[in-house]
Amino acid sequence: MEKIPTREEALALLKEYNKNESLIRHALAVEAVMLHFAELFNEDKEKWGIIGLVHDLDYEMYPDQHCKKVREILVARNWPEDYIRAIESHGWNICSDVEPVETMEKVLYATDELTGLIAATALMRPSKSILDLEVKSVKKKWKQKGFAAGVNREIIEAGIQKLGMDLDKVIAETIKGMQKVAEDIGLKG
Repeated sequence: MEKIPTREEALALLKEYNKNESLIRHALAVEAVMLHFAELFNEDKEKWGIIGLVHDLDYEMYPDQHCKKVREILVARNWPEDYIRAIESHGWNICSDVEPVETMEKVLYATDELTGLIAATALMRPSKSILDLEVKSVKKKWKQKGFAAGVNREIIEAGIQKLGMDLDKVIAETIKGMQKVAEDIGLKG
């Protein structure tokens, strides 16, 4: 029988499978962004946050099976199918063939990589803080292909297109979500 996980259970599970501090910070950043967008769209914040928190659950231990091993892990714990599907969909056309179709899935797909670009941009600032980060700074770094080269801008663009939102708006809202946890993700300055 499916069991709705609590945030505490999700965090414990994340830490069971991930020891790398930067991966945990990324998970916390994506969780905060998902919570923020859930609020914007008047959706289930707890659900969206948990999905954001554990989206990379299998990445550290099973990098070659990322977005695939997570199904096995979560089915064994009786997690709801829509949670599992949403997590799988963030790897669409990268390591998964599950296409993001629900709004929650599209937000995760669009903002996962974007949080990395935003964090890298914030760290380059004299303040080393996300609290004073503006959209124009992120857009400037976006255009520099050598900057945060691991961030796939095409995935972000595809996700934003699926959402039917403006790039500047998604960047602005992603920054706002991350600002709420600036200290937890090491971007308070």
